[in-house]
Amino acid sequence: MLAVLAPVLLAVNGVCGYFVFARAADSAVSHVDAVVVLGGEHDGRERYGLALTQQGLAPTVVLSNPYPATDSVMSRICSGPHGAVQVICPRPKPPTTRGEAMMTRRLALEHHWKQVMVVTWRYHLPRARLLFCQCLCASGVSITAKAVPRRYVLPLWYWEYIYLYQSAGIAKALTIGHC
Repeated sequence: MLAVLAPVLLAVNGVCGYFVFARAADSAVSHVDAVVVLGGEHDGRERYGLALTQQGLAPTVVLSNPYPATDSVMSRICSGPHGAVQVICPRPKPPTTRGEAMMTRRLALEHHWKQVMVVTWRYHLPRARLLFCQCLCASGVSITAKAVPRRYVLPLWYWEYIYLYQSAGIAKALTIGHC
């Protein structure tokens, strides 16, 4: 029975994951109060978030910094001058997407932000939108989300894992509810 059921479940996970995560829609680019770049792989997301702010879309970029203190990418970006752009590099507690959403809620309340753009990789957009809305929408902060403009070439088994992981994360977020 398991020998028949496992391939079917993998196929369903792959097809559903493709439509939900691989084809997740970007929000339109618009002016916001802050661009929030979520932690993860250094896949160009930090540079992309900075570029969006330097184009005038926001005066502030928040670079979530769950990395070790020795992380050279974050050390360079967080300490360097960026012209008129304010760069904030806080450590989320806990170092999860929910922790990043709670950190952003705190910053939004402190700075009176009403619109925030979240930058992450495409396969994380649905879960990030959900978590950030759970934490910020009730506070009157609207959320948009942009994917890092990058193509990911990964083996099929890893896509299966990513889709399963993101689906489990959405189920957990729905179970836990608002921040």
